[in-house]
Amino acid sequence: MGRSQETFSKKEKEKNKIKKKQDKEQKKEERLASSSKGKGLDEMLAYVDDNGNISSTPPDPKKKRIVNQEDIQIGVNRQLPPDPADLIKRGTITFFNAAKGYGFIKDLDSQESVFVHQNEINGPVKENDRVTFEVEKGPKGLNAINVKLV
Repeated sequence: MGRSQETFSKKEKEKNKIKKKQDKEQKKEERLASSSKGKGLDEMLAYVDDNGNISSTPPDPKKKRIVNQEDIQIGVNRQLPPDPADLIKRGTITFFNAAKGYGFIKDLDSQESVFVHQNEINGPVKENDRVTFEVEKGPKGLNAINVKLV
């Protein structure tokens, strides 16, 4: 008589295969039973309470606060336009070359040196003159504009 073709390992593999198939079917049935499909809208809604926590109970309409649209700030706070008097600065001319048409003004408040071109000066100036001016941002730094003798 011949030996059986089924070995122990073949039998174990077959048992494991059948067990996996049964586990898969069982998991499938569990998923179908606990599925959220077909639920009503009320069951799927979530609410946020006063502390920012998610809850399943809707908020009390009596505690509702009314917020004006203008009071809501997103990003940077709105700034008031600058006062025109604050834009005018005072300083002294530390260097001025009339032949080349440029010079530098030292701001009295910040002790910062600001470039000035001859076209922005109202009237003749020389070194150590006190002036008032406004500042604008240029491609290479700050430039003085509307320069006037004090």
